[in-house]
Amino acid sequence: MKNIVAIVGRPNVGKSSLFNYIAGSKISIVNDTPGVTRDRIYAHCEWLSHNFILIDTGGIEVDTNDKLLKQIKLQSNIAILEASIILMVVDGKTGLTDIDKDIANMLRKSNKNIILVINKIDNFNKQQNDIYEFYELGFTDIFPVSSINRQGIGNLLDRIVSFFNDDSEIEEDMSNIKVSIIGKPNAGKSSLFNKIVGHNRSLVSNIAGTTRDAIDTEIVKNNIKYNFIDTAGIRKKSQIYDKIELYSYFRTEISIDRSNIVLLIIDATIGVTSFDATIIGMAHDKGKGMLIIVNKWDLIEKDDKTINSFTKKIREQISYIPYVEIVFISALTGQRVEKIFTYINKIYENQNKNISTGILNEIITEATSLQDTPQDKGKKLKIFYSTQVGNVPPTFAIYVNDANLFHFSYQRYIENKIRETIDFTGTPIKILIRERH
Repeated sequence: MKNIVAIVGRPNVGKSSLFNYIAGSKISIVNDTPGVTRDRIYAHCEWLSHNFILIDTGGIEVDTNDKLLKQIKLQSNIAILEASIILMVVDGKTGLTDIDKDIANMLRKSNKNIILVINKIDNFNKQQNDIYEFYELGFTDIFPVSSINRQGIGNLLDRIVSFFNDDSEIEEDMSNIKVSIIGKPNAGKSSLFNKIVGHNRSLVSNIAGTTRDAIDTEIVKNNIKYNFIDTAGIRKKSQIYDKIELYSYFRTEISIDRSNIVLLIIDATIGVTSFDATIIGMAHDKGKGMLIIVNKWDLIEKDDKTINSFTKKIREQISYIPYVEIVFISALTGQRVEKIFTYINKIYENQNKNISTGILNEIITEATSLQDTPQDKGKKLKIFYSTQVGNVPPTFAIYVNDANLFHFSYQRYIENKIRETIDFTGTPIKILIRERH
């Protein structure tokens, strides 16, 4: 049994601030706008040699007809079911509210260990009388804290770990393949994410920008571990006016950094855009494996030329990244979703492929015999030898007499020759030019 702690409460009581402090980094978005955290956010934490998983949830509105708020409540309920300990957070400055009472009544039915956390007690001497009204909720474990001033949280953590059993410690995360799902808002990222994972792990809504944080879920398929990261929809920085959206943009960049492979989702009903090319270029520059997924293919009227025409348009937009494969799917119907795992496995294998120095030098020797090396002012580029020096992405060092003579166009030519011989589909190749004097 894993040690799982869920943070719940009504909107804007400081749940995410508390989550971030305990987690040790700004994982959740913190803002004064209610409803910022919509999905469940997970973090692996440690206190006094005890490991546990901490879950941040969206603010609960008990009685609401709003579809999105209902989904937020559903996500919170799932977190409550997963958790062995629940931190109910209330606002010590605002005081006890009817929503707090409704949430407390809901939590009591869970039969879980519940700790009441009175947040925003920034000055205990001045605010100590403010905490007594919360005893009305009937909980025995009550901790006044200030997540902003970092007061009282040590005592709270001591109480949390006191519930743990030594045999319930979680195992270290051994995920093998980390995959981020990126794309413009409303392209169907969360729908694909949920189809891959097998249940509604992330919110699905036709409102652009529903997913604002990055969500991690580990699954095992055919004895291979995958860590899927669902991210907020990206749009151009110039189009980001909302401060929260700006946070989400940088969260997506961080998610790309954390991943081995990036799945770019394109909406088939809209088609590929210049900004889709910008997104895939970002992943390329970071040396990530890539797969382009054209979603909503079930909504397109097709003939025998439709796929070829659509593929050609994409290739034209990303002409500088010809090694990326394209798959056409429907996250709604599940059409060809299973094939994504085959592509991911192939890309991951190519990212970790090792080429012997002998074969690599044979390839480059043949390439230079077909197209002579560049020269400038009577000085000619000489390639002495090359060797592979890294993986993910495959990285090759080429030793030459003068790095300035190794023009970009000739580097691209050498890369193409390597790809013609060795299958590096889906992954960039990095070439390091080294001078040997």
